[in-house]
Amino acid sequence: MSEISTLEPVHDTKLSARGRKAIIAGGIGNAVEWVDWAVYTTFSSIFAHHFFPKGDPIAALLATLAIFAVGFVMRPVGAAIMGAYADRHGRKKGLVLTIGLMAGATAVIGFAPTYETVGILSPIILVVARMVQGFSAGGEFGSSSAFLVESAAPRRRAFAGSWQQVSVGAGVLLASGMGAIITSTLSKEALDSWGWRLAFIVAALLGLVGLWLRSSVEETDSFVNAKTRSEASGEKRTNSVFTMFVKHPKSTLRVFGITIAGTLLYYMWVSYMPTYAAVATGIPLSQALLANFIAVGLFLVLLPFAGILSDKFGRKPTMTAFAAGFLLFSWPAFALLNGNFWMLLLIEVIGIILLLGYSANCAVIMAEQFPAEVRATGIGLPYALAVAIFGGTAPYLTTWMNTNGLGQFVWLYCAVAAAIGVVVYLTMPETKGKDLD
Repeated sequence: MSEISTLEPVHDTKLSARGRKAIIAGGIGNAVEWVDWAVYTTFSSIFAHHFFPKGDPIAALLATLAIFAVGFVMRPVGAAIMGAYADRHGRKKGLVLTIGLMAGATAVIGFAPTYETVGILSPIILVVARMVQGFSAGGEFGSSSAFLVESAAPRRRAFAGSWQQVSVGAGVLLASGMGAIITSTLSKEALDSWGWRLAFIVAALLGLVGLWLRSSVEETDSFVNAKTRSEASGEKRTNSVFTMFVKHPKSTLRVFGITIAGTLLYYMWVSYMPTYAAVATGIPLSQALLANFIAVGLFLVLLPFAGILSDKFGRKPTMTAFAAGFLLFSWPAFALLNGNFWMLLLIEVIGIILLLGYSANCAVIMAEQFPAEVRATGIGLPYALAVAIFGGTAPYLTTWMNTNGLGQFVWLYCAVAAAIGVVVYLTMPETKGKDLD
């Protein structure tokens, strides 16, 4: 019979060598995966018309954003299947598989033929590739969050978990950076014909780097110990999706509720704000992407410090500050959006600072709801369901509102989500200091 893993002594606040390696390998791999995911949104307004019949460019953009939403619909499927896979076979194997799928689908989009070349097959290829990306992203969050938090020292779990979102932000930053460089250096004709494809191909190649890094890490002790206990008891392991819903229904609902405000406001500010500002105010996309690049860079620098604040003061106060801040900031943010670069940058930076309260906590607070046997599924599936409903539809709905004379109500859409967040965060139990296993 195998022994429970005790490969390294546990320290309350100091990361072990394995923990540091886990953050580096897991974080870089996650960043690369999110470059692949975010590059679609970054270039959607440029390549939209290539995949649909010639005509109304707004209709083409809305159709492309609808496919963006289809990718989100696949995230719960990926979370359920890949989460169960990671809970049964290990976090490492799950993470290697998700990044391979993401890189492959991104390469397909980069080389996809246009509507003019192959007709209806073109949007079908785009839909299928985006569905695979969504499947991969759905499995990624639960596995990577469990991997990072399980690798952390007991009193540094929020700090370690914050690197999940640091790496997501790094991916978005790299995608925005590629967007800013490509849109500002290429002519409009070159950008339209092959420049957007270059971004997808580079993102796919970066996926190979992430695949190599993830193949080099060790499995977490939490997973190894849980597997050993299960084998020692002789119990037949049930599907983790079934176990999550039957044995942990309150935790499952709590993760869903925690995600509503965070995902909608995150995607509005971090992923979609450049495209929204360009469509709504006419600011050049290159300037909007530059503002986003600067704001996300600040976000990455501050996130680990926000994680340390959560480890010191708790999950509830730091998450409540995020939601309450957006409840107050939503109206002035959209009222002041006027096409000026510096105003857009200010709006982005304020939103980014408020988002720290959610992004530094989301991985750790979700991981602390479940035992290791169902942790990847418990984090990933309810999170992905909330993201599909509230995050994936945000770009489409806000673009539709703006193009149909309802742009003045976008702030209310964000404020309602923030209000829901305030209620959820104030009523959830504090898990700082909870024994993870």
